[in-house]
Amino acid sequence: MYDIITIGSATLDVFARTRFSEIIKIIDPKGETDLLAFPVGTKILIDELDFTTGGGGTNTAVALARLGHKVGFVGKLGDGTNSEFIHSSLRKEKIDLLCSHGKGNSGYSVILDSIEHDRTILAYKGVNNDLKNSDVPYKKLKAKWFYFGAMMETSFQTLEKISEFAKKNKIKIAFNPTSYLAEKGTSYLKKILANTELLVLNKEEAETLAGKGKIEDVLQKLHKFGPKIVAVTDGKNDIHVLYDNHIYTSRPPSVKVLDSTGAGDAFASSMLSGILKKNDVEFAIRLGIVNSMSVITHYGAKNILLSYPAALKSMKKLKIHIKKKKL
Repeated sequence: MYDIITIGSATLDVFARTRFSEIIKIIDPKGETDLLAFPVGTKILIDELDFTTGGGGTNTAVALARLGHKVGFVGKLGDGTNSEFIHSSLRKEKIDLLCSHGKGNSGYSVILDSIEHDRTILAYKGVNNDLKNSDVPYKKLKAKWFYFGAMMETSFQTLEKISEFAKKNKIKIAFNPTSYLAEKGTSYLKKILANTELLVLNKEEAETLAGKGKIEDVLQKLHKFGPKIVAVTDGKNDIHVLYDNHIYTSRPPSVKVLDSTGAGDAFASSMLSGILKKNDVEFAIRLGIVNSMSVITHYGAKNILLSYPAALKSMKKLKIHIKKKKL
């Protein structure tokens, strides 16, 4: 029996850092947008180049494994050296590979760093979009929780079938749809949302699904779609969580951000870990904050994901405050 099985994408991530990027700000009726810019027609030297595994499925699997959980991973890998790299990296983290393989390339991402230490990701989905229902080893899917990352095309249809399997077998679902799926709308996601226990999104994704408005209204609209716990993050701003007719609010401590890649995965998976370990929403929020803070203060989505003892030590040191308000 697994504590959690994560189902999502797997990629080989290449982090390219250079001093020659520029930030261009554009203001239009929709608001302000920052664009990462490089000079055209020039050869730009890369200061550092790092290779690691990425994708929501593997990021969360590693986070949960390091927090002490028994974890399996379901996804689709291609053939060749990239797939082998992903395989070996996950096995080093003691994650059981329940994934399938197909002809073609595994997912691949190029992460471009900016002078403000935010990032732009060039993502190639590859065979991540081709997880068929026949690829899923249902007899091995014995777990307390499933964690669903963003899956597209054929893989999303398979995700819907896995959610039905979860309902029949009383397996709880945590769901982090990301912008890819949020843009599809609630009618597209309704089957999974109806079976979801924990829904985690950032503010933009939440407003895409529920519309703009007061955060209390956004949370309640998302709750009506099915999830019992709804968490909405907003970068360095307040985190809001709706559970049991109460709203919990906490602001992450201010830190110097080096790389925000994987911060959302770290928060969502660590919040799930907190619920599993103590069934306490406030503890879960704190655990999510300290692990995501560790990620954004270092380069890479997985490099400094915390062990459970390290996370507890960080929680004790930071003394994160949470406000609780009844609706």
